Amino acid sequence: MTVIRIGTRASALAQWQAHDVASRLAGLVPDVRLAIVEIVSEGDRIQDVPLVDVEGTGFFTATLERALLDGAVDVAVHSYKDLPVDATPDLIVAAVPARGPVEDALCAREGRMFSALPKGARIGTCSARRTAQVRALRPDLDIRPLRGNVPTRIDRVTSGELDAIGLAAHITDVFPVGVIRPAPAQGALAVQCRSADAGLRDRLLALDDEDTRRAVTAERTLLHALGGGCSVPVGAHAACDGSSIALSAGVFSLESLRSATAELRGTDPVSLGEAAARRLLELGAGEILRAFNRTARRDVLIQGAAS
Repeated sequence: MTVIRIGTRASALAQWQAHDVASRLAGLVPDVRLAIVEIVSEGDRIQDVPLVDVEGTGFFTATLERALLDGAVDVAVHSYKDLPVDATPDLIVAAVPARGPVEDALCAREGRMFSALPKGARIGTCSARRTAQVRALRPDLDIRPLRGNVPTRIDRVTSGELDAIGLAAHITDVFPVGVIRPAPAQGALAVQCRSADAGLRDRLLALDDEDTRRAVTAERTLLHALGGGCSVPVGAHAACDGSSIALSAGVFSLESLRSATAELRGTDPVSLGEAAARRLLELGAGEILRAFNRTARRDVLIQGAAS
């Protein structure tokens, strides 16, 4: 019997994602045996590096990709938003399963909703995108850098170190995509294998959801056209309605309440993503991103070292 080795990061969330993919695949190709292989990534080992200092480097995905290229595993399961927008040679995203919830969520003590957080409440997040949008909504809040896995983040809330964080567990509030735009490809998985493994690619294709793939292609094309990576303050969400795709996107300043936002519709995800990027650049997105690259990375690095 054919054995397919599925590589995953060591975190609880990544393990759940890998087992979910394995369960779906087992029901579609019952003639194979599936084995989960745990691989510790740089992002899991190093918890004291601010994400803005390593954006676009594959901080959470490079170790899994090396395992694929070295033949240690046959398949890698990634959170699609963590994959660099420039594809790794000799690897391919063979399937994008149906996407889960994309909205950012809040976990707060005492079951508080976002609007009920007191002035000066401490919010923990590792995301420049979330930081900029939360500041625009509530400039009175104290936003602090936060790294670590899900249990670690929960502990920092329950211990009183932070008043709220954004996590899938213990949710007290959810932000609609029109209020806080999610990261490009948020909520989607990328099932990756070697490009040369044609037979395996055919098997994995059974997991692919066409609408999800088209939506995340539009979102990631936008990000690529803006020259960004997974840690820049860019939010985007695409939704398919038949052959039509609606794309809402924004670039947000960490230094002020300035933003550039656009909503476009089209049928080709690549053309749509590129058109949305051009529109955002016309509205000043380039200046916002240059300011971010110039100052925000240094500021967040200093904050992270002091925390």
